[in-house]
Amino acid sequence: MSGKMRTWALISLLVFITTAAFSQAESGKLDIGDSLPVFTLNSETYGTVSPADLKGKVVLVTLFATWCGPCQLELAEFQEKLYPLYKDNKDFRLLVIGREHDDAALAKYNEKKKFSFPLYPDPEREVFSLFAESTIPRTFLFDKEGKLIYSSLGYTKDGLAKLKNAIEEAL
Repeated sequence: MSGKMRTWALISLLVFITTAAFSQAESGKLDIGDSLPVFTLNSETYGTVSPADLKGKVVLVTLFATWCGPCQLELAEFQEKLYPLYKDNKDFRLLVIGREHDDAALAKYNEKKKFSFPLYPDPEREVFSLFAESTIPRTFLFDKEGKLIYSSLGYTKDGLAKLKNAIEEAL
């Protein structure tokens, strides 16, 4: 095999491995139509959220980390353009869950960010693991029957408009 052929074979192999690894990293555990996983969130600051609290509501779950740049962009948009629209709607619930963060870390983080929505801790990734294996931010929207109707991975500028449309249809 010539040097050029070996180089191209190596490049092709690296592209294949990278693509396969990236696809695996993106794989979620939920598909459209799946039910909202059963979980309980416990926060010293915001109290407990149980499955009974979510019954009959449109539920938006977003999973983030304080060190994640795209997460910061998404949460800033939620604060400015999404949460004000729905925070007083009795049929809507926003659950912002900090992967691998405890209450103290989230409180310190929110001292700087000044988000008006609750931040729930998930220090052991127990809740996160019900939704995905890796990669954040992740957003999941469930209808009033508890079925997944929208999900997104990562942050895009046009993602908020799609999400708002899905929320409006669900409400």
